[in-house]
Amino acid sequence: MRPARLVVLVSGSGTLLQALLDAVAERGPQAYGAEVVAVGADRHNIEGLRRAERAGLPAFVRRLKDYPAREDWDRALTEAVAEHEPDLVISAGFMKIVGADFMARFGGRYINTHPALLPSFPGAHPVRDTLAHGVKVTGCTVHFADAGVDTGPIIAQEALEVRDEDDEDSLHERIKDVERGLLVETVGRLAREGHTIEGRKVSIP
Repeated sequence: MRPARLVVLVSGSGTLLQALLDAVAERGPQAYGAEVVAVGADRHNIEGLRRAERAGLPAFVRRLKDYPAREDWDRALTEAVAEHEPDLVISAGFMKIVGADFMARFGGRYINTHPALLPSFPGAHPVRDTLAHGVKVTGCTVHFADAGVDTGPIIAQEALEVRDEDDEDSLHERIKDVERGLLVETVGRLAREGHTIEGRKVSIP
């Protein structure tokens, strides 16, 4: 079987993208089951795009402010991603919520990561919220994105202890370490083995 084609969307440093690139380079696309074929972004001059350039990958930018309405941006982003014929689309720190056109095209194939154990602490500040609530265990979630905010079917999760000395930065860094490994493992399994979604339950054979 050919490796699954991945389009990765980024908004910043691209460390999740790099984790995927490293996994493909170390194992080979056939053994890993997937390869990154393009990188998209919502802004120029970010490290994520430079990582794509160093890897020799095509990249594209679709900035929200360049379009008269959010729906126009969503259509443009959808078309740009679709040009690369992805099997899976990965939101690797992509800080924009996609719209109806994108989800109609890539629903059930659009993967997001979140630095908390969903459904707890969705939204933009999950690590801050975790500490504010005094929970003792947190972690990260890999899930299929849907029309809501961090509400899609959960694929995989990994837990992490919250330490007494943790602040937002230190806890987030420890979560990121786990998040990179979980994303690489989960995407590889999905690519090699496939999946089914029944209601909110995701099954990988």
